[in-house]
Amino acid sequence: MPPVTHPPGEDAGERGLRLDAVRNQERIVAAAAAAFAELGAEVTLDEVARRAGVGVATVYRRFGNRDQLLRAVVEHVLAVEVEPVAEVETDDPWRDLAATLEASVAAVAGHRKVVALAHATGGLGVDVVDRYLRRLDRLLVRARAAGLVRPELEPRDVAMSVVMVLATVRDGNRAGEWRRYLALLLDGMRPAAAPLPDSARRSDSGVRPA
Repeated sequence: MPPVTHPPGEDAGERGLRLDAVRNQERIVAAAAAAFAELGAEVTLDEVARRAGVGVATVYRRFGNRDQLLRAVVEHVLAVEVEPVAEVETDDPWRDLAATLEASVAAVAGHRKVVALAHATGGLGVDVVDRYLRRLDRLLVRARAAGLVRPELEPRDVAMSVVMVLATVRDGNRAGEWRRYLALLLDGMRPAAAPLPDSARRSDSGVRPA
């Protein structure tokens, strides 16, 4: 969760109430993540409230309905498990990109039911996807400038690579088996003599890579 800022003139009692509200929200989101992972679509707000140790009215007041809570869980996973890795800048742009993709697949693989349910209910909003793509774009800009990836590679190409790797994640697979397929796809992002075919999106718009 983001840090709490205190408006000017806010007294200690008001700050205490604000901190309590933040703690409640953190407990609710953590409880919801565990509940969705265990029960999938069967999760109710009553069940989340029970696990979080708060009243169901508190959950409804914070989130309104289950879809909003599901979205909050997805955003929490992104903020805690992916964005901190994506924000690291070392002297190796390729490693920074690879580490972010590895963290992305690991996060989604670890929360398969949550992400699948969010996708089915529209919980993966455009703003969430765009936020992720902006981070990939920053990583790609650095890797392209260093000559470490194909110059025509786009953030959506990289995001689709994550989706392809996730197709290999299944219950019963060996733990971490997806890392093999991620390594194969990462190799395909390296500079090559032949450029990638134009995407349908580029062909439709007439845009060509620089």
